[in-house]
Amino acid sequence: MEFEALKKETVMLIPNEDMAERRIASEVRRDPLTGRTARICHFMKLQWEKPDFDALIAGTETWCPFCPDKVLKVTPCFPADIIPEGRLQKEDMVIFPNIAPYDSIGAVATFGPHYIPMTDLTPELVAAAFRFAQDFFRRLERSGHPESVYHIINWNYMPPAGSSLIHPHLQVFSSSSAPNLLRQELEASRKYAEDHGATFWEDLVGAEKKSGQRYLGQIGRTHWMTTFAPMGVAGDVLAVVEDARCTLDLTDQDLMNLARGIARVIAEYDQMGIYSFNMNFFTGAATDGHFRFHLIFSPRAFFNQKLGTPDVGALRNLFNETLCMAFPEDIAAGLKKGF
Repeated sequence: MEFEALKKETVMLIPNEDMAERRIASEVRRDPLTGRTARICHFMKLQWEKPDFDALIAGTETWCPFCPDKVLKVTPCFPADIIPEGRLQKEDMVIFPNIAPYDSIGAVATFGPHYIPMTDLTPELVAAAFRFAQDFFRRLERSGHPESVYHIINWNYMPPAGSSLIHPHLQVFSSSSAPNLLRQELEASRKYAEDHGATFWEDLVGAEKKSGQRYLGQIGRTHWMTTFAPMGVAGDVLAVVEDARCTLDLTDQDLMNLARGIARVIAEYDQMGIYSFNMNFFTGAATDGHFRFHLIFSPRAFFNQKLGTPDVGALRNLFNETLCMAFPEDIAAGLKKGF
């Protein structure tokens, strides 16, 4: 297991300090699986001011299509060969087709009241939403649908993470076409198994656990760590599930353990002023013995909060080169107390 980092240094002269020389370290890190590069720099302190949430959400419930008084009136229904009853419903949760689909089987899963503060996303609430999505995936699997290959949950929580609605919801889709990074991971995992006669994800967990620099802890059979080459400006948290190749391998207890870990991570990032995040399921197909299910939790923020400057600029958007504003090892040290 190789953790490659090219260390660099910028030298500059500071006018208001009598042209004193300042040296600023940075790194270009290479992801140990895919070779994807990420840059570690010190552009800003990992501390943000939270907005006025009352002002942010004021009035949005009047037009929110996911609220209970509207969701069953305005959201579309599945055809009978997929979901005979049109939509899946359980307590305050509803799954229905995504009106802006990016695959054949794209759905939205709504849950909870119109607004849930990030720190109120309890393990019980998140696990219930995950189980509900799992029910949908199992229905598709039993139906023999050709898109029932990769079962994915994406979560854009609050506007900085790309959510156009305040109401909590998950993007739930099944696809025979793996998204880019997942496809790259699947291919690289297969090659690693062929070259080393081992599973990359098991080796990664072992290496991270041994070094302790980024390893956070274990909950059930899930292992939590910050990623060596993060995609988010405030780092990413990775959870790898032992012996699970795909989403359908996850038990109810696994889903609860994932939800518990997410709640712990949320509590620590909340201390930085973070109030928004992305989370994705990374899953193999049922036959991908070389792969292990994992999720990535990635905080989202602004470069300039007053201007609403997003944390994705040209480097990320066009080069797909990521920036993290602190060393993942330092971020791990801050998150560890939650574990």
